[in-house]
Formats: sequence, structure tokens, C-alpha cells
Amino acid sequence: MDMIRRTLVVAAIGGAALAAAPVFAQDKFITVASTTSTENSGLFKAILPVFEKQTGIQVRVVALGTGQALDLARRGDADVLFVHNKRAEEKFVAEGYGIDRNDVMYNDFVLVGPKSDPAKVGGGKDILVALKTIEAAKAPFASRGDKSGTHSAELRYWKAAGVDPTAGKGSWYRETGSGMGATLNTASGMSAYVLTDRGTWLSFKNRGDLTVLVEGDPRLFNQYGIMLVNPAKHPHVKKDMGQVFIDWVLSPAGQKQIASYKIGGQQLFFPNAKQ
Repeated sequence: MDMIRRTLVVAAIGGAALAAAPVFAQDKFITVASTTSTENSGLFKAILPVFEKQTGIQVRVVALGTGQALDLARRGDADVLFVHNKRAEEKFVAEGYGIDRNDVMYNDFVLVGPKSDPAKVGGGKDILVALKTIEAAKAPFASRGDKSGTHSAELRYWKAAGVDPTAGKGSWYRETGSGMGATLNTASGMSAYVLTDRGTWLSFKNRGDLTVLVEGDPRLFNQYGIMLVNPAKHPHVKKDMGQVFIDWVLSPAGQKQIASYKIGGQQLFFPNAKQ
């Protein structure tokens, strides 16, 4: 009888282990809060399968404007933060929400607009002069208006140019409250100027009459950073797996994958992690 009981117990334990195995396998994932540019550009689709194959860790990306991604991480709803607003990222770390921020890669912003170029800013290298000229001409401008990294950069440029674009809100200055791809679609539809990261622009298909008009200003430099959400703030953060992902992104192997991602022969992001 005891032998039968032991056999049944062993079988029950074995069955429970088998039933639990898929659960453990499914639990081997991390959540990365990131910006829409890394998603819209296709970068994650290119590099994540390589990481997942090497480590067995799945990466679930929540793509939002950087401001929203930071808020998501503050609430503890992500394990890793991968965004592009260095000032906000450093503040996030200083407040104790993130640990060990690292540079990952960079590209640049470009000012896109209709080929007819009603404000006549095409070919310029100074983003501040271009914005002043657009405001003076009251030419249509589409802004993300979503507290993203791109929106934050745009507002810094307006401020440096001595222009308050919100004075023209609803007339020539339109806020979409949307991601980069959707805002580019809006700009295409209304023949408006728009600031975009180059990565999303290169991957954007619905360009219509839009073209790059202003580029090359050093102020348009666009740095991306990565950090672990602080497990001291949120104990449920998957610290070990999150760190594996961060270490891979910063490693020569991860940096090589980022550098190799191209569209039409053009590199979208340039790795610059400190080895």
C-alpha cells in the first residue's frame, strides 16, 4: 500500500513539474520600455532575435514616447529602460528609479518638410535659424506633442531660437500627441515641417512630398541610453535577466548587431558604448 502511495505521489509530483515547465519557460522574459524610434525604425526586429537565440530570454518591448517610457519604468512596469533623452534619464537615475545608465548608440535628428519648402529653409545647417524662419512664415509644422525624446529636443530648439511655438498652436503649429511614424504621416498629409530622428525617417514609407531640408547641425545629435530599473524600488524587477540584456547590448557582439542594421545601405544607428 505504501509502495502504491509513494508511486502515486511521485507521479503527481512529476505531472506537476511537467505542467509547471511551460510556465517557467514562458516566464523567461523581460519587459523593455523604449522609445518609438527604436521600434518604428525596425532596429528591435533586427537585433532581438539574435539576443533571444543566444540567451533564451525573450524581450517584450513597450514602445512609447521617452517621457511615457520613463513614467512606465517609474511605476515598476518595466525591467529595462532604453530611450533617448539624456537629461531625463540622468534625472531618473538621480531620483533612484534607475541604476547605471550607459550610452548605447547615437544618430541625429533632421528637419523634414515639403519639397516646395514654403519657408525656404532647405539646405540650411542651422536648426535654430530654420525654426525662426518657419515661425515667421507661419508655415505648417507638425509636432509630436507627446513628451517624447524627440518632442523634448524640438522644444529645446524652439526655446534656443527664442520662439514660443505654442502661440501658434491650432493654426500653423499642430501637436499630434502621437509617435514618430504617426506624426510623419500627419506631416505628409498636411505638407508640414516636422523634426524626426533619422532612423525613423529612413524606415518611413509614406513620405509623399516630404524630404530632408535641414541636417548636419551638431545640436541635432541624438544619444540613446540604457539602464536597469532599480530593484530596490521595485523588487519584482527581473534584475539578472535585465542585466544580461544590458550587458549584451553594450558588448562588442551587441554593438556589432546595432551597427549592421541598415536600410537601403544606410546605417541607422551608430554604437558608442564604452567598452
